[in-house]
Amino acid sequence: MATETVAKPKTSARVHVQRFGTFLSGMIMPNIGAFIAWGIITALFIEKGWIPVPQLGGFGTNAEGVPNTGLVGPMITYLLPLLIAYTGGKMVYDVRGGVVGAIGTMGVIVGAGIPMFIGAMIMGPLGGWTMKKIDAIWDGKIRPGFEMLVNNFSAGIWGALLAMLGFYGISPLVQAFSTAAGNVVQFLVNNGLLPLTSIFIEPAKVLFLNNAINHGVLTPLGIQQSLDQGKSILFLLEANPGPGLGILLAYMFFGRGAAKASAPGAALIHFFGGIHEIYFPYVLMRPLLILAAIAGGMTGIATLAVTNSGLVAPAAPGSIIAVIAQTSRDSYLGVILSVLLAATVSFLVASLILRTTRHSDETDLGDATAKMEAMKGKKSSVSSVLTGAGAGGGVGVLTGPISNIVFACDAGMGSSAMGASVLRNKIKAAGFPDVKVTNASIANLNDTYDVVVTHQDLTERAKPATASAVHVSVDNFMNSPRYDEIVEMVQRSNAEGAEAPAEAGTSAGAAAAGTSATAGTGDGADASPETAAAPSDILVPESVVLTGSASTRDGAIDEAGQLLLARGAVDEDYIRAMHEREESVSTYMGSFLAIPHGTNAAKDHIRKSAVSVIRYPDGIDWNGKQVKFVVGVAGVNNEHLHILSSIAKVFTNKAQVAQLEAATSVDEVLDLFGKVNA
Repeated sequence: MATETVAKPKTSARVHVQRFGTFLSGMIMPNIGAFIAWGIITALFIEKGWIPVPQLGGFGTNAEGVPNTGLVGPMITYLLPLLIAYTGGKMVYDVRGGVVGAIGTMGVIVGAGIPMFIGAMIMGPLGGWTMKKIDAIWDGKIRPGFEMLVNNFSAGIWGALLAMLGFYGISPLVQAFSTAAGNVVQFLVNNGLLPLTSIFIEPAKVLFLNNAINHGVLTPLGIQQSLDQGKSILFLLEANPGPGLGILLAYMFFGRGAAKASAPGAALIHFFGGIHEIYFPYVLMRPLLILAAIAGGMTGIATLAVTNSGLVAPAAPGSIIAVIAQTSRDSYLGVILSVLLAATVSFLVASLILRTTRHSDETDLGDATAKMEAMKGKKSSVSSVLTGAGAGGGVGVLTGPISNIVFACDAGMGSSAMGASVLRNKIKAAGFPDVKVTNASIANLNDTYDVVVTHQDLTERAKPATASAVHVSVDNFMNSPRYDEIVEMVQRSNAEGAEAPAEAGTSAGAAAAGTSATAGTGDGADASPETAAAPSDILVPESVVLTGSASTRDGAIDEAGQLLLARGAVDEDYIRAMHEREESVSTYMGSFLAIPHGTNAAKDHIRKSAVSVIRYPDGIDWNGKQVKFVVGVAGVNNEHLHILSSIAKVFTNKAQVAQLEAATSVDEVLDLFGKVNA
């Protein structure tokens, strides 16, 4: 369905470069805070800084005559590359991949003797990918009890080999590339040709290819230049907010209709928020405006070159606030001038284009926004400012058919699994079996989903990682009225998407094709409960109690946890984590059901998957709700999802809930859960 509509766009060279750039950006952006910290320390404490401190800035010698190491050098040489490598490896193969990637990167760092950002962006993903392939060789073949031994030694041995490969093989190659690229940049600077890079950079921004250029080349080279010279012009080649601001100002004065009305809000988001994509639809609506962006970019770069100005570290996002914060002590005049002059030139050129060409801005802004999102390959978190659209109170804006929905909770093993099962059944019943409904922990979310469903207390935690998605908050996991709204949303978007051009489905289709491996990283959340295997000992008769002895919520959690402990499924710390989980977000599901389980951090305390079921005929108070059934959950990978799906089906059927209340034997309870252990 949706995958057919996006097959063709995914083969284009632009999309491949775009995805590559996004991957590079994914390694850099989570660590921008570390870059900012290094930039602040550099700006303040180096010999030419605002507050020179030899011990922190790394210059001069101590009382014994030993050169001061400082913070600046070690952070840029070791900390930042290792963070990038770990992030890249983790993106490929979770924490295990991150650790191996960081080990391999250490070899590149020591071998080169200079900051190895490009080396880190190679070795991090390479370490994660190769470790994943090696683990696949003996997956399922390790004898019980030897898993930790094999896993630790295989990671250690392969990490050591990668470090040696990095030292002897990768390091010389990356060093040669960095030297060559640096020479090219220096040649452009020496010959006054650096402003010509705007001819490539500004169109690349509008086509969302800027990440490959900025984070793949400019940032690593800029860091090296900043380390040598105390600042770098390269950090502002792409991040200068002036060109975009000029275009938006021109629309404020000379635009028409919706474009003119939305331009002031877009200008604020662009200039102070640093979200440059907000002005891309205005350029796509009038492609000739790319000339204004290029002219503004060239002016800004020329100003920086003439005034010998630069930043000490990357400005991310490209906000004027971030730019000023990272400006070198001797460059404030040049940097501010570069932004102002870039905006002025861009404004003048854009104004001329707007005044001398005829166009229907009002009718084309929405089409241009959709075109931008199709190019980007996913929904835009800021496009609602341009279109005035919203979707169910969510964050993102739907631009194509819904094909990928995730139900997220703290641990991704209990509440989300059952909520996903209920929602999946409703969507299938509505005639959309191809819509993927998965569950995941909030820690494992990424920005590839169309719709994200969370408990109302967790929505704010989920939004930063899934800014492009429509967010739906619920307070009742079993029979929330919001599920019907989601079904209607699916019906509406898929009906509209069937008639949309292929590009419009890029986000949804890419998500459908590419998220199964990421949605459930670490918890098996991408497996469908209906198809997951159900080991025969997850729910045993000994773990079913028809009349519980507890009279309080905490007592019931202890009782359910003790049944799991008696099975050898968990340790004592997991029961404590069940209480921690309940204090942060209630596990009340609706329909007299609660499913206490541990936090995401407590998964190391689970030894095997198990479920306990306790009935309280008289009911107990659960945060103001009446609960008659408590299901304790401890899940490893996806082994327990089948039984949770069965339990969810029972508790969405009032007649079956009544049968559970009236059951007189454990066998009746197990039968009602559909013989899940068969």
